[in-house]
Amino acid sequence: MFNNQNGSRRWTHFHSALQLAIQRSSHKWTFEDFAECFPLYVESDKNGSSATFNSISEYIEAQNFRDLDKLFKNYNIQESIDILHKVVNDAKERKARGDAGNDTWKDNLEPKVAVCARTVPVLNSEAGRLRTLISQLEQDNRQLELELQEKADLTDTANERVMEILDKLDATLQTWQDLPHEDIETWTLQTAEALKPKLRS
Repeated sequence: MFNNQNGSRRWTHFHSALQLAIQRSSHKWTFEDFAECFPLYVESDKNGSSATFNSISEYIEAQNFRDLDKLFKNYNIQESIDILHKVVNDAKERKARGDAGNDTWKDNLEPKVAVCARTVPVLNSEAGRLRTLISQLEQDNRQLELELQEKADLTDTANERVMEILDKLDATLQTWQDLPHEDIETWTLQTAEALKPKLRS
């Protein structure tokens, strides 16, 4: 059996009526009907055939409940019936207060006009809310673009600085490699030899 979740009175009555209809249709096929279809089986095993008949009826009932439960979930049947229940109750309350509103049903009032009287203000309100949301998102997007551009500029500056340092290192390395290393070594040895007597004294 499918679940009867908490809902409106209208949903509860609809659900109960549907349950009753399923149970009645599942058990409409009587044991006598079953016996007419399978007379040899019923004669040979009265208890077994009765149990088989009950199992088939219960399976049909359970399968119907499962199928309907899936249908209810796919189409939000309970939610729709609950909304209808609320709309009807709200209309009754407005009528009791004498506050029927401009969209009260009249003989010459077309359904489209009545629906528009209720839905257009709601849609306009939602459209205004969406415009505000879009404006805020666009503003946030512009702010993010500025931040990204600032970070990109800082990255470019850092890259340029790194390239300058690397160029200086390359130039320094090249200058070092261009020095006459043999002459420097010779001069260093000569200077060290010349300084030895002075260091001893």
